[in-house]
Amino acid sequence: MTSQQLPDHSARSAHSFRPSRRALLAGAGASALGIASGAAFAGNASARAASDGAAAWPTTFPLPNGFQPEGIAIGRAPYAYLGSLGTGAVYRADLRTGRGELLHPGVPGVPAVGMKVGRDGLLYVAGGASGSARVLDLRTGAIVATYQLAAETGHFVNDVHLGADRAWFTDSSDRVLYGVPLGRGGQGDVRHVRLGGDWQQEPGVFNANGITSTPDGRALIVVNSQPVGRLYRVDPRTGHADEIRLKGADGVPNGDGLVRVGRTLFVVQNRFNVVTGFRLGADGRSAALRHRLTDPRFDIPATAARFGDRLYLVNARFTTPPTPDTTYDVVAVPLPGVATG
Repeated sequence: MTSQQLPDHSARSAHSFRPSRRALLAGAGASALGIASGAAFAGNASARAASDGAAAWPTTFPLPNGFQPEGIAIGRAPYAYLGSLGTGAVYRADLRTGRGELLHPGVPGVPAVGMKVGRDGLLYVAGGASGSARVLDLRTGAIVATYQLAAETGHFVNDVHLGADRAWFTDSSDRVLYGVPLGRGGQGDVRHVRLGGDWQQEPGVFNANGITSTPDGRALIVVNSQPVGRLYRVDPRTGHADEIRLKGADGVPNGDGLVRVGRTLFVVQNRFNVVTGFRLGADGRSAALRHRLTDPRFDIPATAARFGDRLYLVNARFTTPPTPDTTYDVVAVPLPGVATG
């Protein structure tokens, strides 16, 4: 989720959580630092989907009117989970048909922003201006854990990446990452890691947004959305951030959700209606421009998730005033370089 100006964090109306972050999905093996992807890839189910006629699945499907979507997550099964900025509700859609239903009704005053599906059968959800994070049961939608990561003012918990033992959340209003233990217990220490090194924090705009891991699994990648858009390699032990050297691009302004597929990093640049793809070095210290994906169906996509040979993006429509009748949808585009059979 990204914005030219931060929202009024004291406001709790559905309209107060517009322009936002992001989202993502990453794939990597476990590492000694526990940063590699926990359940980001669709894995074997993705491969089966490609060979079982997934080409016939819809490439556009609607969300409930007035939903105000922002985050999207997809796990091993062909289901997408979408979060509402307005109500905090979570909607589950079947990728095979495009049909869905409400999984979780939401919590008053707690938006659902970035989210990820874990291999533990749980959904990890960033809580935006509430300063919190929720963990939901994927089967029932019940809340199994809640973490108050920061104060309810002056913070915006935006996106999440699942490592080997922790969920790492970004805060768009503060130079900090939050590490939450994985699992149902809701117990254990929450790590607060201050961002330093090359990190530049700009007041009054969204900073840290989408998050994923480096290809070698030894560090995190975080996009700083404003003002010019920078990608950083972050050591989760110390918070030291090194700006990633970009080749072929000056920056990624309005960078929102991140999706990593092997050594290719896709950055959703929401207000530009484009997804930019970079070839990463194995350690994530450099990235070369490879792809620019656009589609006439894009209407300010905020986040994306991969399943099979497709990238699914949620149209957040940040420039369209939200009303109970405003329409929203999810669109799918072919993923460059991914085999279909």
